[in-house]
Amino acid sequence: MPRPPAPGAPRPAAAAVLDDAVRALAPDDGANRLVARIEAGEAPRSVFATFALEQHQVITADRLSFRHLARRADADPPVADFFELLAQGETLALRQLAGLTGACGLTARDIDDYQPRPGCQAYPSYAARLALGAEPADVVIALTANFAAWTRWCAVVETAMRDHYGFAEEARGFFGFFATPAPTIAEQARAAVQHALDTGQTEPAVAVRYGRLLQAYELMFWRSVA
Repeated sequence: MPRPPAPGAPRPAAAAVLDDAVRALAPDDGANRLVARIEAGEAPRSVFATFALEQHQVITADRLSFRHLARRADADPPVADFFELLAQGETLALRQLAGLTGACGLTARDIDDYQPRPGCQAYPSYAARLALGAEPADVVIALTANFAAWTRWCAVVETAMRDHYGFAEEARGFFGFFATPAPTIAEQARAAVQHALDTGQTEPAVAVRYGRLLQAYELMFWRSVA
């Protein structure tokens, strides 16, 4: 169990904890082979339809997980606010995804009837497990590390969709939404982690362990889409 720091003990800065986690969990440059193929224009166009269908499942599941984490952190407003912000972001992302589903010719019936791939749904399943039992502040650290790679990959895909696949701006909107770091989320993450450090509600080593699995499941998602 995390414990409050001893009186007079130096308290680590949240920014340093988050930066350390991002560095420790950064995937190798060639880890995401599908993104590399998309960047080169070598992936089949069909992967975008599969991506859209799978992401519809991921987003709706993650939004529930973030809302549950916000409720669990109700006594710690900076942590709860972080997860509320993420849940709101998932709602916006779902709207952006509509542009891609439309460009891929997918209908509401296609989305409802789709049978998701287990490898694509491992990430939200593990996120739900963390939502149920992990210290919420540890999840903040784990997610922040994962978001760094996700942001980078979305930027690559968004550019390739324009340059190699001829997708219109509306179809690229989902990836563009995530293609640049969100200052508000980064600021809220630092506030949440600092609050948790000051009150002894986080253990960065445990958070990195969570993050390592999240990153592995993230890569599994892309491999399964391919």
